[in-house]
Amino acid sequence: MSSQIKKQPLLKKISRGLTVGSVITGSTFFHGPPVLALGLTKFVKKSRKVDETNIQITNSWLSVNNWLIDHVLPHLKWDISIDDDLELSMQGRYLMTCNHQSWVDTTVNQYFGLTRMPLTRFFTKWELIFIPFIGPAFKILGFPMMKRHSKEQIAANPELKTRDLEESRKACEQLLSQPFTLLNYLEGTRFTPEKHAKQQSPYKHLLKAKAGGLALALNILGDKIDALVDMTIVYPDGAPGYGDFWLGDVNRIAVNLRKINIPTWVLAGNYEDDAAYRERFQHWVDELWAEKDQLIERMKQQYQTTQA
Repeated sequence: MSSQIKKQPLLKKISRGLTVGSVITGSTFFHGPPVLALGLTKFVKKSRKVDETNIQITNSWLSVNNWLIDHVLPHLKWDISIDDDLELSMQGRYLMTCNHQSWVDTTVNQYFGLTRMPLTRFFTKWELIFIPFIGPAFKILGFPMMKRHSKEQIAANPELKTRDLEESRKACEQLLSQPFTLLNYLEGTRFTPEKHAKQQSPYKHLLKAKAGGLALALNILGDKIDALVDMTIVYPDGAPGYGDFWLGDVNRIAVNLRKINIPTWVLAGNYEDDAAYRERFQHWVDELWAEKDQLIERMKQQYQTTQA
């Protein structure tokens, strides 16, 4: 984490850490059991009312986290901008892309989205289902959980590729019964200078974008969503760790939301089987990523100018 950040006194950090840890743990044990208990009823009979109730409980849990941010981290300054052509609603259906630098990114997304957008889900690995509390909660709340197979496994059994795609389709289609925000970190991993150098990324602030996940989501949901939203997160003093954030070592966070216009041809192609379409789609994503890289540079320069 950048040394530009003024570290908090040790005693204050310990007190803050104990407060945050106690409140989040207590809130999790208060909100978690009802979600799991209601979720079990879905094995008997699916109910939209149960789904809505679980989302309300989850949003209550998130509101506790946001209260902590506002009251235990009062020095944290937010700069949130939403482009004029983007209208957000709690009843909307959105696909969202975002740059990825830290585990804090998800907390930023939740802080921003709680009162502006439906509950954010993201693709998770099926193996997480075995993590106590967390895995079952992801499944109950409708997070798409994927059984992904390696290239070697698919080469040995080509039917696995079709099975993976079908499971992806079902996971996305399940979201359509309610408002949703489906998040995709196109870089596929968190940005680090080491990964950036190894990739020889053409961007200054981003890793290369992996287009396959977005292509799949647009193929399944593209004509049913209200907008494709691009979130850009900038930490002017350096990307923090999760502990840095909750212990009060982050002073500023900037967030920009913009609407991405989806060309007609994007919804009419087949990414898996059409090589020409796949190349065109990747080029389109690369252009969006180049625009995003320039946006990050402008946002960073704005803060550098402010501090000069």
